[in-house]
Amino acid sequence: VQLQASGGGLVQAGGSQRLSCVASGRSFGMGWFRQGPGKERELLGAISWSGISTFYADSVKERFAISRDNSKNTVYLQMNSLKPEDTAVYYCAADLTLYSSNYVPTKSDEYDVWGQGTLVTVSS
Repeated sequence: VQLQASGGGLVQAGGSQRLSCVASGRSFGMGWFRQGPGKERELLGAISWSGISTFYADSVKERFAISRDNSKNTVYLQMNSLKPEDTAVYYCAADLTLYSSNYVPTKSDEYDVWGQGTLVTVSS
């Protein structure tokens, strides 16, 4: 399975952006991570295969939303009220192991496949 992320770009503070990640094959739990300049990679949101269960980092809980369309093998990250500190490379990742349809992987080492990253720059 390969992942292709897209949707990054330049956006003004307060604006919105939607990232997409298309998988070349079936994947189960999926997540979005980011790594900003001089920062460690962090998990922003994750979603179960069923789409019913989700996880969000506290830093984005009220602003970002993760969703998926299994008919298109695609996961999305809707980002609202963007701030300059959201500037980072955003990565999608997939867990290729099915534990249960509602399982949400929340640790980096649970993910088997990573996308190439898409840069989001938020200007002030």
